[in-house]
Amino acid sequence: MDKNTKDTSIDSLTVRSTHGYKSLLAQQVFAPGDLICALPCTAVHTKASQYTVQTSDRRHIEIGTLAYMNHSCNPNIVMDTTRMQVRAVRAIQPDEELTFFYPSTEWEMVSPFICLCGSPNCIHVVAGAKFLPLLVLERYYINQHIRDTIMALLINTDHFLAPSPR
Repeated sequence: MDKNTKDTSIDSLTVRSTHGYKSLLAQQVFAPGDLICALPCTAVHTKASQYTVQTSDRRHIEIGTLAYMNHSCNPNIVMDTTRMQVRAVRAIQPDEELTFFYPSTEWEMVSPFICLCGSPNCIHVVAGAKFLPLLVLERYYINQHIRDTIMALLINTDHFLAPSPR
């Protein structure tokens, strides 16, 4: 099997709890592009919660243990909601925390927060893709449902503009 198609079981990932905060850790080395695991769907909802991942404009899924993945403005994984896969975007070492860019899946978050990641690319307030400029979003992998929402807004922009003087 090609190394970029190996599938690791979610069971081989470890949840760590530190000072009441949980995170998900890799238990093996991953190279950029490696498939870490399939994105599970344990329940489907029409409304978001802080424990769901948005997969379309009206679909939010529970993802079991993967819900312990935290946000980073310098993420090491991509959560692909079209292919329902989690892939490494850079090298990941054993016991390294798995992180993804929350606005890559979330248009508007139920529980926004202040990011303290310290990355030079830090967005500071994590509230969803809706609140970020396109120049920021283009630095990241953004899921198709978020791209579709952006395009719909751009196409309908003329509805929000004042008529031009004649």
